[in-house]
Amino acid sequence: MTPMLRALGGAVLGLFLSGEVAAQPALDPRRSGFDFMSPATQAMQRDDSANPAFLWVEDGRRRFEADCQGCHAVASLRGVAARYPAWDGASAQPLTLAGRIRSCQQRHVPKNPRGPELAWESEALLGLEAFVAHASRGQPIAPPDDTRLAPARALGAQLYTQPFGQLKMSCAQCHDALAGRRLGGSAIPQGHPTAYPLYRLEWQGLGSLERRLRQCFSGVRAEPFAFGSRELVALQLYLAQRAAGMVVESPGVRP
Repeated sequence: MTPMLRALGGAVLGLFLSGEVAAQPALDPRRSGFDFMSPATQAMQRDDSANPAFLWVEDGRRRFEADCQGCHAVASLRGVAARYPAWDGASAQPLTLAGRIRSCQQRHVPKNPRGPELAWESEALLGLEAFVAHASRGQPIAPPDDTRLAPARALGAQLYTQPFGQLKMSCAQCHDALAGRRLGGSAIPQGHPTAYPLYRLEWQGLGSLERRLRQCFSGVRAEPFAFGSRELVALQLYLAQRAAGMVVESPGVRP
């Protein structure tokens, strides 16, 4: 090696050691639940004409046009779902997307000809949520930078790592420590909320993230928190922060 090459090599090495040459960024280790599915289920989600969740999206579109379009333009929905849960000034509390839709319906559609207020996990609410969420497909999850959400997000982080039920298990024990392994024949995903509401083959229907969280609590033999509860909203706030930057897939399909 010539003196010039030795000097050049030493200079490059010195730059690396001094930190003046930026290291290559590490690959994001987070993976969507989509990556853990079988090829057949992945194909079902990819094909909008085969994805059963689009029956709810279409129902939600009709409901939106009938009840919501007077206030909200369809074009304005782009990116909305990616920013929920968010702070609601009227109720002075964080709301999920479903909670926001229910709140709007209660305040602005009091005489809905199709029936009373939207019940949690009702077909009507799931349809509207699926329609709004679908408008954000392909957008990055972007939790609001709002200090008013900090206490609830901290509660969500605590609940995520807290053991529950007779099995004394936490969310983190499954979705952090055991992600990628199998439980009852199914792969354990990392638990990122990228595709809700989604169609589960197990349910033979569409369901919300809250339904899935309640099912997890039942699975460890714990009493599930109620729909819309402070605890479930807090968990969803934390999960959204944990998945920040990942892409919205709604509506998804899962086993």
